[in-house]
Amino acid sequence: MTRLRKMMLEELQRRNYSQHTTRYYVRTVEDFARRFNRPPDRLGLRHIREYQAELFQKQKLSSGTINNRLAALRFFYIKTLKKNWSIAETPYSKRALHLPSILSQEEVTQLIDAALTPYHRILLLTLYATGVRNAELTHLKVSDIDSKRMVIHIQGGKGRRDRDVMLSPKLLQELREHWRHLPRKSSTWLFPGNRWHNSDQPIDTKTPRNACKEAAKRAGIKKQVHPHTLRHCYATHLLEAGRGSDSKAPSALGLCPKCGAPMMVIERLTVAEIQLRSHPALVTEAA
Repeated sequence: MTRLRKMMLEELQRRNYSQHTTRYYVRTVEDFARRFNRPPDRLGLRHIREYQAELFQKQKLSSGTINNRLAALRFFYIKTLKKNWSIAETPYSKRALHLPSILSQEEVTQLIDAALTPYHRILLLTLYATGVRNAELTHLKVSDIDSKRMVIHIQGGKGRRDRDVMLSPKLLQELREHWRHLPRKSSTWLFPGNRWHNSDQPIDTKTPRNACKEAAKRAGIKKQVHPHTLRHCYATHLLEAGRGSDSKAPSALGLCPKCGAPMMVIERLTVAEIQLRSHPALVTEAA
């Protein structure tokens, strides 16, 4: 490990940055140094501006990604090297806000039904039924399922915040069926990794992404479908189902923290309202 890498890691760890952010920041500085074939502490403002321009013009990266790269370099120069940083000389780019791709309820049903495997199906169903993020899904633990209160505990979500999301009876039934069919029960993870799903480690974020991609292809859905798409669908369908109701309404209309797009933030619906307003695929079948 080089001296600069060690210094940067220590600064990140002291500030309790997440592992994901730590890896991203370190990789960005390494990429920056490779571009100019020089140690990063010997690169200056001219190199940063040139690097920023190349990310836009040659690599065609989004403004959000480029801003994240700049944030990593800014941290390195200010916190690690203790140097000045001019925001005026290296401005953050203005982010364009685009409406997210939303599937209809029929398309969501087709997507879930077209899942390549039962394992992929339960991943898609959980994403849509709870609105959790991809990384949150992969790190769900068996102990996070609270069938007494009918909620799922999300631990260490975005911003390292814990929260509860609603658990519908239909999803609970599906999760129990999923658990019964696992070849080897993990002592910790709800969705254990590797191709046989018997690992002591959870799945990675590629698995839900591949599940979405394969299911969309098999269902003939032309829209781009990612795990985050189902998070948008979860919120949008709840809002649409509650339109015109006198009962509790969605709490706010906000911006998605990941892509900056408008997104309905649903926080104040009761369990009964969730069950009534959810897509039929998530509601307990009548006896």
